[in-house]
Amino acid sequence: MTSTSVIAEAKRLVVKVGSSLVTDEGRGLDRQALARWAAQIAQLRAMGKDVVLVSSGAIAEGMLRLGWDKRPTHIPELQAAAAVGQMGLAQAYETSFAQHGIHTAQILLTHDDLSDRRRYLNARSTLFTLLRLGVVPIINENDTVVTDEIKFGDNDTLGSLVTNLIEANALVILTDQAGLYSADPRKQPDARFISLANAGDPALELMAGGAGSSLGRGGMLTKILAAKRAAGSGAHTVIASGREPNILERLAGGECIGTELRASVPMLSARKQWLADHLQLRGRITLDEGAAKALTRDGKSLLPIGVTAVEGEFERGDVVACIDASGQELARGLINYSASDTRRIMRKASSQIAAILGSMEAPELMHRDNLVVR
Repeated sequence: MTSTSVIAEAKRLVVKVGSSLVTDEGRGLDRQALARWAAQIAQLRAMGKDVVLVSSGAIAEGMLRLGWDKRPTHIPELQAAAAVGQMGLAQAYETSFAQHGIHTAQILLTHDDLSDRRRYLNARSTLFTLLRLGVVPIINENDTVVTDEIKFGDNDTLGSLVTNLIEANALVILTDQAGLYSADPRKQPDARFISLANAGDPALELMAGGAGSSLGRGGMLTKILAAKRAAGSGAHTVIASGREPNILERLAGGECIGTELRASVPMLSARKQWLADHLQLRGRITLDEGAAKALTRDGKSLLPIGVTAVEGEFERGDVVACIDASGQELARGLINYSASDTRRIMRKASSQIAAILGSMEAPELMHRDNLVVR
């Protein structure tokens, strides 16, 4: 067992809360619980931590408002319940965080948003901007438009994808269980509690239970798989009871609560491997000496003024290599402009982008958060 929770050192967190916690087991939105989480997240922010909240509850709240006792299985009915419930969920969170002088932003995502590189980059840029502005993003699956082909299936998976998206140090999954046991404690009283393990350990999936509550779609297995996915980008996961008093503050203070699933791959290495090996290069841009130094020595973003040539036909969000005058690859990353637009703004100052293109996606051609030096 670790002596200090990984949450204590985490600078950027994704916190996921489930339907049963948000809706008080289906009896309507638990505004007192939402107020407690808002207060705790305010404390985490005061400690210098960025927090993104992934919250279930829209469908459950919509079911209550529509007078439905059982979660529907028909997609249009799920979409209708989500549309009705999302209004109350967003309003309740906004009210809770306003008590601490914190603005919130509602973001609804589908799997399609994060599998498409351009939309992935847009979502990533928006989230980073919101965090920089001191806003707490509140994310839910976009159940109003979801279909069988694109749905995440549960917000545990969504939480892990958002963790990867913003390169969070850790994912906290708050549930109605204390954490992970070696077997279902409801059926086997002698089941052993798992306080610490490696994320991705195949034995964990065998230990995990089956389906979740009637309100949510996930069970412990989805949480184990979410931790495995988060670990792929170097993030640790903590699975703990959302009913524990001051759970987030205590974790941030270093207290070990629940099950901690450690990532074995360092975050920087995971990011570099993803960009370097798993995405196909769509083009190359040649940098002048100043831009090459800014990227490789100073850790700066790439500005269009430092580009001297463009090769290939790529779109915003594609992976593009940065080379020097001799053709040696210096870095690669996700580019903010298409090849045609890059050709128009290369050798130009960022302040000229809007005048040349009519609008400005970003002042950088490639942000330092979206590139790795070779």
